[in-house]
Amino acid sequence: MIIVIMGPPGAGKGTQAKILASKFNLLHLSTGEILRNEIDKGSKLGLKAKKFMDQGNLVPDKLVLEMIEKIILTNQGEGFIFDGFPRTVPQSEGLDSLLGRLKLKIDYVLNISLDKSVLVKRLVERAKNSGRSDDSEEVIMNRQDVYEELTKPLIDYYHDEVKEINGDGTVEEVSKRIFSQINQ
Repeated sequence: MIIVIMGPPGAGKGTQAKILASKFNLLHLSTGEILRNEIDKGSKLGLKAKKFMDQGNLVPDKLVLEMIEKIILTNQGEGFIFDGFPRTVPQSEGLDSLLGRLKLKIDYVLNISLDKSVLVKRLVERAKNSGRSDDSEEVIMNRQDVYEELTKPLIDYYHDEVKEINGDGTVEEVSKRIFSQINQ
């Protein structure tokens, strides 16, 4: 099974992706976590990515696609949940091309949506607790704008495949909504 989980920063993608990965025995591919690990290691990719992330911008498609391709090829035969990827139409096209070459397809595209004011409040709270450098209030607002501009068009790209999920409520309530869409 291959799942793409989308939504703006703060919608709960990472939390729900971990739950889905556990429930369906999927490899959780969080580009954010992968990139943060590379930053912590001080790798060349990590240092390049940090410059973009610290400004609230997306890491260039080419770098992200190369990283994802390597992981998929290394873990062939596994199911995947993509969390934070794809974030742009060119990344979606690159993923579709890669999966096509491997004779694989996306089974579910989930879009978690939530009011912007709730999203910002969640991220400000997360920043207080996590110490993430990409969670300052200025960067949070920029990330919301970047999402609107570059990522939201993915809903149009995947159109009929997208399962809309209301992200308001407890983790358990959102999980139930997702499971009901997958079990249809």
